[in-house]
Amino acid sequence: MSSPAPSTPDFEAKLARYADLLVRVGVGLTAGGKVRIGAPVEAAAFARLVQRAAYRAGALDARVVYGDAHTDLALYEDGSDEAVAFLPAWQAQEREAMVADGYAFIGILGDDPSLLAGVDGGRVARRSKALAQAFQKVSEASGNFEVSWTVAAIATPAWARAVFPDLPEAEAVARLWDDIFAVTRVDTPDPVGAWQTHLAGLQARTDRLNEQRFTALHFLDTHSQGELGTDLTVGLADGHFWQGGAERAKNGVLGVPNFPTDEVFTAPHKDRVDGVAVASKPLSVRGQLVEGIRVRFEGGRAVEVSATRGEDTLRQLIATDEGAARLGEVALVPASAPVARTGTLFLNTLFDENAASHIALGRAYPTTIRPDLIGGTESATYFADLGGNHSLIHVDWMIGSPGMNVDGVRADGSREALMRDGEWVI
Repeated sequence: MSSPAPSTPDFEAKLARYADLLVRVGVGLTAGGKVRIGAPVEAAAFARLVQRAAYRAGALDARVVYGDAHTDLALYEDGSDEAVAFLPAWQAQEREAMVADGYAFIGILGDDPSLLAGVDGGRVARRSKALAQAFQKVSEASGNFEVSWTVAAIATPAWARAVFPDLPEAEAVARLWDDIFAVTRVDTPDPVGAWQTHLAGLQARTDRLNEQRFTALHFLDTHSQGELGTDLTVGLADGHFWQGGAERAKNGVLGVPNFPTDEVFTAPHKDRVDGVAVASKPLSVRGQLVEGIRVRFEGGRAVEVSATRGEDTLRQLIATDEGAARLGEVALVPASAPVARTGTLFLNTLFDENAASHIALGRAYPTTIRPDLIGGTESATYFADLGGNHSLIHVDWMIGSPGMNVDGVRADGSREALMRDGEWVI
């Protein structure tokens, strides 16, 4: 039996502020807007708060769509191979129609990070690839910010038990809520104002990096010895563009894609990544945990892959398509970011990627490559020509640590220190 979330006037007030934050800052919803709110069934009470906040903001339609991870488990355990690979066409068509109609998207997470741990990884891989293919147009539209979208999370009993296995369930849920409120700034007197200040800081950081026009970043974990730690050179795409914090969608709406967010990120060049990357945190992906990741890149491609747990899952990810073995994102996050300060390992990429610098296997965001920055123009092939990576997947994993040094490398070989011991120095 699930333990209920804490229920006090203070807690309820924070939940209401959180819901309002996702609507007002997350997707920038205003009068006449439309929004799809996707949530697990465990988040029903919170989804209703988000829906009410959307209608108070003047939404024409605030549509809640629920999912249940246990239905996925049922499919994997009892469904035929044909059922695992099957998706009705209308499922993707509905989402595509909402994008075309200008809907904003709010995604609420809270799944058990190890729910599918005992499931055949091959079946999960086949389903994941089928989903990625079916929703490719929607993913591309999201990555290109054709509409505003945001992703956040709630504390569910299953997730809380995984994060705090030594605590009683009710205490674990309360602790996880405290951490969520802290890193999303909901526990401040004015969360919207706090986010505006934070977003201005991230904008200043991206402006500084975009001025430099580095050709590569070099990551070196100074707390490790030899091949035990990260020593990685990430070449940057020609015309790369740093982003972070708020993003303005093509329909003009300003939103914040992730709550929390403390990263600034850009596009690697798919053929110019060399060296070794070692994960500093476990990766929760496809309902399974992957730990002890070590990958050696050569000419942009992952040529040696290992993990102490979940290696098959990692290899299946990389085998999804040609681009899955290459990088589509490199992101810098200080070791003192709010998520890191909690001391909590969230087992959820939305949170853990904002505690450490990270890289992503797979698809690059189109908005992180701009040919005009190097005197070019957009064409049908500019994205690939400038080094952008295409793939069905985009999977972030963390390499940053309190011992990580990061240098920006210029075309003439000169360097500038960006991070020392995991902290910004510019």
